[in-house]
Amino acid sequence: MKNQAIIFYGPPGAGKGTQANILAKQNPTLIQFDTGSYLEKILHDPDNKNNKKLEAQKKLFDSGKLLDPPFVLKIINEQAKRIYKAGFGIIFSGSPRTEGEAFGIDKQPGLMKTLIDLYNKENILVLSIKIPLEESLRRNKVRLISPLLNMPVMGTTHKLKTSPFTGEPLVKRKALDNPEVIKERLEEYTNRTKPIEKQIKALGIKVKEIDGTDLPYKVFERILKALK
Repeated sequence: MKNQAIIFYGPPGAGKGTQANILAKQNPTLIQFDTGSYLEKILHDPDNKNNKKLEAQKKLFDSGKLLDPPFVLKIINEQAKRIYKAGFGIIFSGSPRTEGEAFGIDKQPGLMKTLIDLYNKENILVLSIKIPLEESLRRNKVRLISPLLNMPVMGTTHKLKTSPFTGEPLVKRKALDNPEVIKERLEEYTNRTKPIEKQIKALGIKVKEIDGTDLPYKVFERILKALK
């Protein structure tokens, strides 16, 4: 699958990052690039607290709003080229999130053109994980994170307090999982991200819908069928 580019779409809490992570681990020729996690690390790095440009983006991020498209587009294009040149296929979980990121801004090509140039159109697949927005809201409210692994721990309905993987205390993401921030993120997804799917289809790129309402392993089984 080293010649393939896969994009996971879906609302916050749909399981994009989780499924992309599982797929990458099962396929050593694929590299997952989680845009949100990458940006979060940059924006919350104490060494960047005096960088005015990054501080402006951090305020957007922590409020649940999408970051400025030119800022994000530069990063995702660079990462796509870097991973391709290293000889790997790529998995994006959540990008592109705006029209500008997808189709370009001024003279800067969008991620879709970059991926087409690198991997060819027939080797690009969008997997759109579908869950109701009320389910997205519920999942985000109860989500707990294993800080060391930087990943959500499923099974929070059992009131876990420590990670079953590392033994460390589980925590909530203070910025992104605040109820008001979650609502803002859902609104941003509905108004700015979801409409991109139709435009991607219009380019002749395959988009397959995945029911994401089941347990993660069942959702992954559907993803494997879609990949075949």
